[in-house]
Amino acid sequence: MNNKQFEKMKNGNGFIAALDQSGGSTPKALAAYGVPEDSYSGEDEMFDLVHQMRTRIITSPSFNADHILGAILFEQTMDREIEGQFTADYLASKGVVPFLKVDKGLAEKENGVQLMKPIDDLDETLRRANERNIFGTKMRSVIHEPNPSGIKEVVQQQFDIGKRIIASDLVPIIEPEVDIHSSDKEKCEELLRDEILKHLNELSEEENVMLKLTIPTQPNAYKKLVDHPRVVRVVALSGGYSREEANEKLKENDGVIASFSRALAADLNANQSEDEFDAELKKAVDSIYDASVNKK
Repeated sequence: MNNKQFEKMKNGNGFIAALDQSGGSTPKALAAYGVPEDSYSGEDEMFDLVHQMRTRIITSPSFNADHILGAILFEQTMDREIEGQFTADYLASKGVVPFLKVDKGLAEKENGVQLMKPIDDLDETLRRANERNIFGTKMRSVIHEPNPSGIKEVVQQQFDIGKRIIASDLVPIIEPEVDIHSSDKEKCEELLRDEILKHLNELSEEENVMLKLTIPTQPNAYKKLVDHPRVVRVVALSGGYSREEANEKLKENDGVIASFSRALAADLNANQSEDEFDAELKKAVDSIYDASVNKK
């Protein structure tokens, strides 16, 4: 593990950029960026275009280590290059810590939750991640209802895989997202917090994780997780909130920083000039940084 990057993730000021849209969400991300589905043919062209979009974001002067601590990559992005370097190496050269999305998507909803699909090639992916100088990983489940057994299963799965990731000398971002449209979101969050705490308390002093959570209904509901000695950092997903709403909610949660995707790239467009693009990205970066660092 890169100790300098670990220290930056634990104590640095800034946020994590989530640039990890994968097969299912890529067409939506491209459409939001002004590239409609009828402008490309097949997956290869689609992934070429999304890499161009990510390259434009990452190489922008507005995307810098003064504001951005880390970036989460899709597996194909890890294997592609930016300006002659593999993406993780390019990010590291800018002082930005690289993470890799390792999940294969969500299973069907059962017991009020969606577990992760099996990650059959996890060991090989982790080997390649180390080869590509990745610092940590990210994997997502979703909680829709306050079903205790479902939530228990989600957290168990996350930590079981998380321990395999730790054993590969990487830091896992454990992401059990609570759906912002859940009819009992606050109860889901209470059950989730208590379940995560149980697992954190069972980790050894050498085992550390990050947590990526939906911004809670009650401010500072996750304070015990933020303060836990086995937690490197708690980061928040935007979860479908607008950037403005996500930022306002984030400001109410001490010690929690952003890891936004849609809320980061919402105003970026393929047809913008470089100056326009950089200005819109700067506006987004500045506002998300402010919400991550300056609390109410």
